[in-house]
Order: sequence, then C-alpha cells, then structure tokens
Amino acid sequence: MTDPGTAELTMRAVRDAFHEVHDNIRKLIQGLDAEALNWKPHPEANSIAVLVTHTLGSEREMLAAVNSVRIPRDRASEFKVEAVGNQLNTLLDQADVWLDDQVGAMSAEDLSADRPRGDRPPRPGLVWLLTNYGHAREHLAQMELTKQLYSTRS
Repeated sequence: MTDPGTAELTMRAVRDAFHEVHDNIRKLIQGLDAEALNWKPHPEANSIAVLVTHTLGSEREMLAAVNSVRIPRDRASEFKVEAVGNQLNTLLDQADVWLDDQVGAMSAEDLSADRPRGDRPPRPGLVWLLTNYGHAREHLAQMELTKQLYSTRS
C-alpha cells in the first residue's frame, strides 16, 4: 500500500474501529462491581477483567509492532488480573491515547512492510491491524456473553 491517501484512510478507519471497541467495553462494564468484573462462568474461562486486560495488552503490543517498536509484554499476567475500582476504565483511557499516538505515527510503509510481533513471524502491518481488530471483537463478544451469564446465575 504505497498510496498515502489510501493509507491515511485505512489508518483512520482502523483507529476509529478500535475506539468503537473501547467505547463498547466502557458501556459493557459501566455499573458492574468487582464481583461481576472478576466472575468466571467456568473454572477454565476468563473473567471480564481478564478479557479487557488481555485485549488491550494485545492491542498495545500490536500497534507498537506495526511501528517497528518492541515493547515488553507479560501476556501470562494478563490472565491473572483482578479488577479493582476504576482500573479497567483507566486502562481503556490509556489505550485510547496509545492508539491515537501509534496510528498517528504510522505511514503507508508501515501498513505494507512485514513487521515482527513477539515470537511470531513477520507479517504486513495491515494484516496485524486487521487480525488484532478481529481478536478484539471476539473478546468483546465473550465479555458480553460473560455479563449475560453473570446476570442469570443462580
């Protein structure tokens, strides 16, 4: 993708799509107490708090990778987190700033060039953006289902 106009449009669309996911997560967690945020529908399932933390951790790492920046990530710790207070909203606010900063720094070259990510083989930046957006939407759906199951538990 070498056309700067197309690249700019693509990056803006991706940024807006991730912001929409963040906004949907905010709506989903609004009014939930710590018990609801940390509840797991099954011993091997994940809580809403874990899903939010993991989704944002993956997004953060991916955005940096597209910009050829390696950042530390402790993926395993994302699955052990328990939410307290306004912690998830703070993470979402930080993710919004990071998203805007990282997308603002991207170029057409970043979208088409192969980029390594963690221990995975390099792929074009646009592929990382699209697959990670799908990942975020999948986890948003899991959060919605977990909230529904929590509200109907006996």
